[in-house]
Amino acid sequence: MGRNLQSSDRLRPVDLARGHGLSTQAIRNYEETGILPAAGRTPHGYRTYTSLHAAALRAFLALVPGHGHQTATSIMRAVNQGSAEEAFHLIDESHAQLLDDRRTLQAVESALRDLERTEASEPGVGSDAVSGPGGTFIGPLAEQLGIGPATLRKWERAGLVCPRRDPLTGYRVYDEAAVRDARLAHQLRRGGYLLEQIAPLIAQVRAAGGLEPLQAALCDWHGRLSARGRALLTGAAELEAYLRERGSGLLRAIPDN
Repeated sequence: MGRNLQSSDRLRPVDLARGHGLSTQAIRNYEETGILPAAGRTPHGYRTYTSLHAAALRAFLALVPGHGHQTATSIMRAVNQGSAEEAFHLIDESHAQLLDDRRTLQAVESALRDLERTEASEPGVGSDAVSGPGGTFIGPLAEQLGIGPATLRKWERAGLVCPRRDPLTGYRVYDEAAVRDARLAHQLRRGGYLLEQIAPLIAQVRAAGGLEPLQAALCDWHGRLSARGRALLTGAAELEAYLRERGSGLLRAIPDN
């Protein structure tokens, strides 16, 4: 695509598509959705693009990994409509979301450290808390956590804790995994997290098979957040290049007095 840009400022849809492994239909779709500025037309009605469109395409494709397709589309639409401030607002929201995700990860790691210290000092549930075979009942567990039984029932309704039912009495019985989930939920609640924020984190612990296997998931989480951060930087650089291209194009379009 570099040769096309050097040999002529007029580009066909295929010229834009080839350099990024896209189809010509994708290029037309990007134009129709406002990701690319409107193309010029030949006397025969064929679309023609310029280096400005090439810069817009590079910016969009660089924005997608960090912001996602939908937000990247909204950013490009705003820029192409002359609403740069709206585009900057969308970019700020993505950065704020990344910061929030980092804080969530830090909270999970802090909760896990607290939980590991608790389990080290109080191995198992504690013989005085075990009220039935294979687990503990709601009263002793609530007392151990310093909360009311109603709170444990609320957490159960939210999917944070999943006790089984004793087949004879119908009482809730919290096995080792349920106690672990209750303790983790307790730590996260103390950190100020809402139940709907805690639920997916508890689900990750269950999917990982416990706290120890979760460490690998946390490392992967760190890696994904770092990759998003770098993607945001790459997208910002390409968008800045596109804004400069647009600015110089607008200046060229202003006639001299």
